[in-house]
Amino acid sequence: MIKRTIYKQVLDTIKNRPVTLITGARQVGKTTICKQLVKEKAFNYVSLDNIRERKEAIDDPEMFLQLHPSPLIIDEVQYAPELFDVIESIVNDSKFKNDSNYGMYVLTGSQSYNLMQGVSQSMAGRIGIIEISPLSYSEIKKTKEEPFNVEIIKIQNRIKSLRIKVDDLYKIIIKGFYPELHDNASLDEESFYADYVKTYIERDVSQLINVKDKLLFQSFLELIASMTGEELVYANVSKVLGVSIDTIKSWISVLMAGSIITLIEPYNEDSITKRIVKRPKIIFNDTGLACYLAGFNDPETLKRSRFAGHFVETYIINEIIKSYKNNNESCRFYYYRDSNQNEIDLIMLKNGVLTPIECKTGVKFNSSNVKSFKQLNKTKYEIGTGCIICNTDTIYKVDDNVYAIPITSI
Repeated sequence: MIKRTIYKQVLDTIKNRPVTLITGARQVGKTTICKQLVKEKAFNYVSLDNIRERKEAIDDPEMFLQLHPSPLIIDEVQYAPELFDVIESIVNDSKFKNDSNYGMYVLTGSQSYNLMQGVSQSMAGRIGIIEISPLSYSEIKKTKEEPFNVEIIKIQNRIKSLRIKVDDLYKIIIKGFYPELHDNASLDEESFYADYVKTYIERDVSQLINVKDKLLFQSFLELIASMTGEELVYANVSKVLGVSIDTIKSWISVLMAGSIITLIEPYNEDSITKRIVKRPKIIFNDTGLACYLAGFNDPETLKRSRFAGHFVETYIINEIIKSYKNNNESCRFYYYRDSNQNEIDLIMLKNGVLTPIECKTGVKFNSSNVKSFKQLNKTKYEIGTGCIICNTDTIYKVDDNVYAIPITSI
């Protein structure tokens, strides 16, 4: 079992909240973390994947929670939203009788839309919410994971012990970051993803929307996967699939609710320009799933394809976001593009400092590759050290306060 950086955050939340909600896509390791809590913290455990348990929870939630006393983990709790009001009552009653009611319940689920509805209606202010991502490269390599910053000394120390060859980069992009693929070396990747997509459509998607033509929704998934790292133009997707723009928007919301994709919003500041692109950019949350859906199962084929840059960009952006999420640190993420074709792949905004980032597949770059960074010169924020994250083995200066750094810097 691979040690998860975010486990510390889970323990901290349990100590400081009556209810902890662990959400995230299927197969990212929620149940594994729960089993660890059962072993180390003596939690009781019940899964609503079990049809009998689910029926009891729906039919008589009060009796269900009497039969399963706290401290209790309820896995896949979205199947029985009837539990939320009863849990709220139990938590409130415990607080009235005792000084502390922390660590009573841990809830997990893979459908954040249904979960958030229950939370907002029943347990606002009583619950800590943690979203689990697929594994990070640091977790796989058992290396300390810290929030990414362009701090050259720290990066130099990190890359001394953590390197990745170009061919190996594409291998791991295609393999993806779901824990089971790294815990079980004999597991066939294509079979894993085929089962994953089937389960996701049959169980998660069908609960959120009425997808009459499941093959059409799978075509939508495949199209969106091939667009990772690109702007989302609803009209174009609608035209290709022959469905309405409203339907495409609804389906995009479903992918976001299931933690399948992230939409990176464009950076918009009146002091910079009024000609910016206002469409979001799609980032698939796991490169392996995106590669499977887009039809890539060979690293060399992906490397030679026109999709290579976008999949490497997707990998880099995911790793940066995970480094913050896993350490419970906040950071805002944007991208930039304007009508003059100036583009910045990622902009981090943290503590009033903007960090511009380019994601590249090559090795050698110069100031012309970061000329778009100058579009931020009129910003009201401080501009931090920028970078090109690429396949270089060494750090070198590209422009004033901009460096090329290895992919393993993250």
